[in-house]
Amino acid sequence: MDRRGFMGSATAAAAACLVRRLDGGEVDSPYVRANTDWLARCRFGIGLHWTAQTVPRNGAPLPFQQAVDSFNVKRLVEQMVYAGADYLLFTAAHALQMLPAPHPVIDRILPGRTCERDLIAELADALAARDMPLLIYYNHSCNSNQDAAWERAVGYHAPHKEPFAENLLEIISWMGDRYRDRIRGWWFDSPYSLDTRGPHNSVTTDMTGFQFPWERFTSAAKTGNPARLVTYNAGVNETFLYTTHQDYWAGELVDLQHPPTARYHAANGLQWFGWTCLEDRAWVHHRLDTQIPEPLYPDDEIAAFVRTCNRHQAPMTFNVGIYQDGTLAESSVEQLHRLDQALHR
Repeated sequence: MDRRGFMGSATAAAAACLVRRLDGGEVDSPYVRANTDWLARCRFGIGLHWTAQTVPRNGAPLPFQQAVDSFNVKRLVEQMVYAGADYLLFTAAHALQMLPAPHPVIDRILPGRTCERDLIAELADALAARDMPLLIYYNHSCNSNQDAAWERAVGYHAPHKEPFAENLLEIISWMGDRYRDRIRGWWFDSPYSLDTRGPHNSVTTDMTGFQFPWERFTSAAKTGNPARLVTYNAGVNETFLYTTHQDYWAGELVDLQHPPTARYHAANGLQWFGWTCLEDRAWVHHRLDTQIPEPLYPDDEIAAFVRTCNRHQAPMTFNVGIYQDGTLAESSVEQLHRLDQALHR
């Protein structure tokens, strides 16, 4: 048990779920949700969209692999500790399928998209030394030709979609087995580019009636650590479930106007979780020779929202701007430091 009482327990509550078959029917399928008690005890965390599109404060960006080699893990963790964050939600891949770590499956699909340095492992170890869990954001990067080469290579546009799904399953299961308890949770984005159901439909390929295997994907995501949490993001403040086989609500928000009213979301029964941008609604600092903006909200508004979250055992995540060298936006860190102090009063 660490400083805030996080317990890596595999204890979970069983939930009876309806799973849609490929033929359109439904069958009862038991799914044992992972225990979210450790997450519910968190007050707030930091989310980071540090990606292949992130740029420095000034000057030309380094090539991705060089940027990964230069990333200052020690300084980042020190800033997080000063900010008072309880956990980190770190982006492994976003618009471009570029992973800041080794990965033989990605190398096989499309060489040149991985790194020798394992930034994910180093972050996990450095955070663990401070009793901070690591959650990983992952995007399949098949979104409206943002990464056209990857879409072709991974099989998104192939006439038969089974090999494409198997590629994604293999990517995730390999990471799960490599990192084991170093990754405490997954935050999966853009299911609406793989599945035409739900409140959004950004599928840009002919799915030919193929239903993406979300239940198998969840199982793959728990490889190496059955207690690892999984969520799928259905969009801003959306509660639709692509599968009941997930453990907490993704909770993408664009403001502080939708606080929790209970630990479990009334619309889908999942552990409440929130994630919103603290200062830059673009999520990624991608504009050359610019400073990350100042925070969007005054201190008292932030504090009031997080206090409401904490009363309901509902953790709140703030996406903080980060430069290519791994330095967080100073004004944002200072605001979260003041939030941490306010919550202790």
